[in-house]
Amino acid sequence: MSEQKEQNEVLEEKAEELEEALKQEQNDEVTATEKEAAETEDPAAAEEENPEVPTEAETAAEESEDAEVSEVAEESEEDLDVQIAKLKKNDAAMLLIKKAKHIVHDAEAQMEACKLLLSDDLKDFEDAKKSLIEGGMEESEELLEALGFAKDEEEEEEVEEVSVFEAKEEVPPVHIRDISSGKFTGFLLALIFGLSTLFGLLYVATEKLGITLDLSKAPSGETISSILIWFSSLVDMKEPIIGGAMLIGTVLLVMFIVYKIRVSVRASSNLEYAKEQLKKAEEYASVKGSCKDEMDKVDAHIKEAIETMKTYEVILHEQKGKLRRIQHIEQSGEETPEYHEKSLKEMEETYDLIKTIKEFLNTPMSEEGKLSGKSTLFLYRAKNRLEKMIDRLY
Repeated sequence: MSEQKEQNEVLEEKAEELEEALKQEQNDEVTATEKEAAETEDPAAAEEENPEVPTEAETAAEESEDAEVSEVAEESEEDLDVQIAKLKKNDAAMLLIKKAKHIVHDAEAQMEACKLLLSDDLKDFEDAKKSLIEGGMEESEELLEALGFAKDEEEEEEVEEVSVFEAKEEVPPVHIRDISSGKFTGFLLALIFGLSTLFGLLYVATEKLGITLDLSKAPSGETISSILIWFSSLVDMKEPIIGGAMLIGTVLLVMFIVYKIRVSVRASSNLEYAKEQLKKAEEYASVKGSCKDEMDKVDAHIKEAIETMKTYEVILHEQKGKLRRIQHIEQSGEETPEYHEKSLKEMEETYDLIKTIKEFLNTPMSEEGKLSGKSTLFLYRAKNRLEKMIDRLY
């Protein structure tokens, strides 16, 4: 008994705190302005009105935790930078792309697992809701109406079809593209520049020798020999082999330079792109992680609600039997029959139970993908009302 009373008191305190928080959110601009002015004039009173304001010790602890987290993040970034510095640019870029893909994949996998779990819990919630309505609440309402018990305060509220959970607008997916080394395009560019260099050198040689090449047919051996000897004469030699080696060497050198420049530029570009993709992946994972945290809160809320509804079903099933007894024994043909004081108490308890659980069932559990404070408040009220009923029974 003492333990139940302590739990009841804790639930009452939580319900009051949540109710105050909900009222504060629904305050209009005028009330908010007056509150800000009051807090400015009397800081001590403001602290008393808002007990959720963290103390200096709590603030210091939070700042210490944030500092530790930031230090770990900085260390990991430094380790990554050190690891990148030891690699070639293209290899470093491929490593970052691989890490970005891993981050995105993990974030999406966790989110899908969370959605699947939440989907199962939502189905269980609907089953529990249906069982509650059909297993005692609906018939208890009919019996209360037949007994002529009604509150004049407000009209009877029906259980509405509300969206239990509305997911927040989906974050656009992040697609991490693979990178290319640039070797293939580098080879093509090198080939183009090499051929251009070859034809350019041949043109210079023929101009110097006064030879006109007929491109419609292959040049004769004498013409080729003359051209190669001219190239070798540039180093004071008259050997065609030397001239051919110089020509081929020059073309290959140009091709090598073009290829290396292309691959180097591509590697630098890949590294910058990979860093951007990694940053984008981390931001995406952060948003997804935030959504998952909110869904986890809703999931825990749903499980708590299911347990509460099951207990309500048992209690209302018992109350249904009591109401039938009252109807069978005490109800007379009079328009306003006089019931025993205990019977009236049972009817009032049953009415309050139904009213409380209906308030919860008619409130969506989420607002823009986040757990609704209103739903949390009504669940605590429902649990509090249930605890009071159990205290009375035991």
